[in-house]
Amino acid sequence: MIYLDNAATTKPDLQVFQVAQNYICEQFYNPSALYAEGYNLHCQLKQIRKNVLNLIADENNYEIIFTSCGTEADNQAIFCGGKRGNIVTTLGEHSAIFSAVNEAKQRGLEIRFANLNADGSVNVAHLLSLVDDKTSLVSVIHVNNETGAINDINAISEQVKRKNKYALFHSDGVQAFGKMPFRLSKNVDLYSLSAHKINGLKGCGALIKRKQLIIKPYIYGGGQENGLRSGTENVFGIKFLELCAQKKYANIMQNYSKVEELKTSLWNLLDKNLFTKISGENSSPYILTVSAIGVRGETILHEVNDKGLLIGTGSACSSNEKKRYSRVILACGIKEELADGVLRLSFSPENTLEEINSAAQILNQTVKNRKEIMS
Repeated sequence: MIYLDNAATTKPDLQVFQVAQNYICEQFYNPSALYAEGYNLHCQLKQIRKNVLNLIADENNYEIIFTSCGTEADNQAIFCGGKRGNIVTTLGEHSAIFSAVNEAKQRGLEIRFANLNADGSVNVAHLLSLVDDKTSLVSVIHVNNETGAINDINAISEQVKRKNKYALFHSDGVQAFGKMPFRLSKNVDLYSLSAHKINGLKGCGALIKRKQLIIKPYIYGGGQENGLRSGTENVFGIKFLELCAQKKYANIMQNYSKVEELKTSLWNLLDKNLFTKISGENSSPYILTVSAIGVRGETILHEVNDKGLLIGTGSACSSNEKKRYSRVILACGIKEELADGVLRLSFSPENTLEEINSAAQILNQTVKNRKEIMS
């Protein structure tokens, strides 16, 4: 089996699991318990917070709220950060933001959507034109999960603050954290991440928050996470996240270069008479989005699956919407004929060039055969 759907989820790291499983089998205590074993875990969580934060931010200026996933972190940012006036976001957001802001609209807030460029990045000039003195929150995805387009969130957040210094700036960093070298600037107030995108476990994510920012909880209860996210902490999942993140950042440039080679090789091997590229030049090396001209992407997905190749057609989280065309791809200005054939190929440093060669052969042959049947 060749797995090229790593933007949907990644295989949990077995070496990390062998270390972290101690927090299931031995250190299973409740971190809120008053006895020594529970308090010890509480202290360990404090250190884990510092370790994760220091990878992308200054721990003196930021704190971290552990959540159940990236979607929860996004929802907390929207519903606890956008409290008045209008929210400005983009047409390229993950469904965790897109659906949340549409719910916020039902609750009385005005939602403004910035247009996309052809590669899926936000049109910054249009975004800024939507920001005014009534804007309470701006949310811009860091790496577009369908095209891989990279938004310079540090630069964009600085421009947003120039227009409205009181507007909060949030970014969904799920496809960037652990994959791209960067650090949060002082203008980014909130930043979401997810463990299972970096070989961690499903069921664990985080919202990084500027310390001086006061927001209300999203989930109420026993007051865990400094009162900002109640619920007994998933210490196993959190420890798994920490270890995976440290491992990713220790090898981040090496991994970046390797997946860049994989992405370039796959595109070079694909038949240009059968495929056109959607991903732009300024895109994550972890994502290559193409369109099989004149053939439905979902058809190809199932046919190559039978041949041992696992790929995506876009956001796995949006597959439940049962819509033929991706709203994000259409927002890029892609015509329906091309949008129908979209395939998302996403990589891991564990992938090999041999797998890429085989994947290209499978894709070329499958699309060629399908077009011959249709003609």
